Amino acid sequence: MSNIVSAAVLIIGNEILSGRTQDVNLNHLATTLGSWGIQVREARVIPDIEATIVDNVNDCRGKFDYVFTTGGIGPTHDDITAVCIAKAFGVPTIQHPDIAARISQRPAPDDVMASRLLMARVPEGAGLIENPTGGPQGFVMDNVYVMAGIPMVMQGMLSTLQGTLRGGDIVRSRSIRAYLGESQIATQLGQIQAQYPDVDIGSYPFFRDNRYGTALVIRGTKTNVLEDVAQAVMQAVRDSGEEPEDMGSEE
Repeated sequence: MSNIVSAAVLIIGNEILSGRTQDVNLNHLATTLGSWGIQVREARVIPDIEATIVDNVNDCRGKFDYVFTTGGIGPTHDDITAVCIAKAFGVPTIQHPDIAARISQRPAPDDVMASRLLMARVPEGAGLIENPTGGPQGFVMDNVYVMAGIPMVMQGMLSTLQGTLRGGDIVRSRSIRAYLGESQIATQLGQIQAQYPDVDIGSYPFFRDNRYGTALVIRGTKTNVLEDVAQAVMQAVRDSGEEPEDMGSEE
């Protein structure tokens, strides 16, 4: 019986939706969490709009084991994630003394300090996520983990969670390369997928050495089943007139 631990990622920020900033956090989150046995099942990019953030947080925290958010915990007017998380949980927002103390270590004029201290806002009852870069910490409410949007800072925060989260079965993959067009093997892949519903079979076209081909990626949690599917896929490639290239396994 499979032991699946699921997660959703909420990427918060108008700058992502406008294209001004390119998100790189999702890739790091998905690969890191996957290696811990936590499968990212859904990712959403949402704007800095209070109702949207609240609705998405509440929707995801009820559907998934974990929710990870990035962005919107800075010192400016559009950094509203902390307030929104508090509203999603129906609690007030407070200034966390530990975050405030860290921020106050660096002197600044009163108006600048007041802006910086906005980063000390957390929902009442929140725990902290350490920030190895030395900046303000992130926070956690129940199964919702709130982290910075700056990639280096987010990655540092995430690293401190290793070993503290419940993990499940780790998804592994097996890759096969075939110099066939997707349409030449689509029917066979559909039949194999129907036979093994707990395994994901993906096909990705490529052009290499002046030849068209398809990369076939099999993903699942059971090594023996992956091997069975891989053998079935390679036989399907042979039946279509080409010799498959077994690219091996990876997590």
